[in-house]
Amino acid sequence: MITTEKTENEAFLKKSIQHLELHGFEQIKADLEGYDRPKTYHKKDSEISITPDIVAYKNGRRYVFDISLKSEKARLLKSKWLVLHALSRLKDHRFKIITTKGHYKFTNDMIKDINLSEESLLKI
Repeated sequence: MITTEKTENEAFLKKSIQHLELHGFEQIKADLEGYDRPKTYHKKDSEISITPDIVAYKNGRRYVFDISLKSEKARLLKSKWLVLHALSRLKDHRFKIITTKGHYKFTNDMIKDINLSEESLLKI
């Protein structure tokens, strides 16, 4: 989810966190009040920064989650996913995209556009 859309979709972010807690994820960090904030990545010599929506641990492995909801800024969202996916692979973490009913087609089209595997999709 893009930073400008976080306040509008705060309820879905909380629902996603509850879903992850029910499925055994621990040490959850989220870009939300009341939770520790995940690490932010900054582009050198620029004001661009990327923060994953949720970071959690399960069975000793780190998972990075980003939320996919329909957006006018699809190109920016694709760029964010590519960066998070690349960083996750470098550090042997797992990258997942969380989406919900009504946003499946948008998310699947975006995943196909940037050649990510559909295994990275988590439907709530």
